Amino acid sequence: MRDLQAFRDPQPVRSGWELAITLIPFLALFALIGTAVSAGYALALALTPLAGLFLLRLFIIQHDCGHGAFLRSRSSNDWIGRAMGVFTLTPYDCWRRSHALHHAATGNLDARGIGDVDTLTVAEYRERTPMQRFLYRLYRHPVVLLGIGPAYLFLLRHRLPIGLMKEGSIYWVSALATNLVTALLLGIGVYFWGLGVTAMVFLPVLLMAASMGVWLFYVQHQFPDAHWDSAEDWSFHHAALHGSSHLDLHPVLRWFTGNIGIHHVHHLASRIPFYRLPEVLEHHPALRDMNRFTALSACSTLRLTLWDEGQRRLVSFREAKRISA
Repeated sequence: MRDLQAFRDPQPVRSGWELAITLIPFLALFALIGTAVSAGYALALALTPLAGLFLLRLFIIQHDCGHGAFLRSRSSNDWIGRAMGVFTLTPYDCWRRSHALHHAATGNLDARGIGDVDTLTVAEYRERTPMQRFLYRLYRHPVVLLGIGPAYLFLLRHRLPIGLMKEGSIYWVSALATNLVTALLLGIGVYFWGLGVTAMVFLPVLLMAASMGVWLFYVQHQFPDAHWDSAEDWSFHHAALHGSSHLDLHPVLRWFTGNIGIHHVHHLASRIPFYRLPEVLEHHPALRDMNRFTALSACSTLRLTLWDEGQRRLVSFREAKRISA
């Protein structure tokens, strides 16, 4: 942990450059797609995945701001993070609080349910009623996790400070102000292109970025040998290192995802800027192969649904049934 402190300092010029080469292309792509579609060139929608990737990268910048890792000043991080939240439809102050709780309790069986993918143990699942089991199975289905879930999260849930409604006015201000400014920006699109074209461009871009982001988040903590412990045995550093994966992506995808696949290092030292995470692997090669997955091998983790406390690993519903038998 102490060895990683050397990588913590943000580089303001580099941070500004990363913001510029992400935000400007995103806005340009969005304007290009909207203008082309309004003129009848529907093929411009083929650029939607690219715009979604740039939007995902804006979320990574917002994520770094929430950790105080993008710039040296706390207020500068916060205001840039709030600005990015307008594009990602994610109220920055609400998200920063829930994400901090996620980091503080990753892998803790007694502190589940905040900022993570809901995960039951095999024993807990067996104790549920048939209807509760059905709903859990539905929730864990890939179509819900990567399709319906992201749409609900970014279009509906983030419109109010769900889970933080009684925690202070700052979270209400964050959610409502984000809604207002986002609506004003979308209003510009409606003025120039009309409601139909704006929705046709905006919704696919947002949902593509949201689904990719949720898939990344899932893979980061849901893999066979992920680490979970009850509170009395839980250790922050051990859980961070062994309960987070290293998603080794193609260099192009690594750029668009802001190196967030190097997640075990991020959880060990969340103040390291995303553009410095590869430096850590270069200086500490032993970390490179820890919990390592490729994009292809990570897809197999979607079948994992329950934590088996006996085997201390995540298992599928089928494996859990065999264990129970």
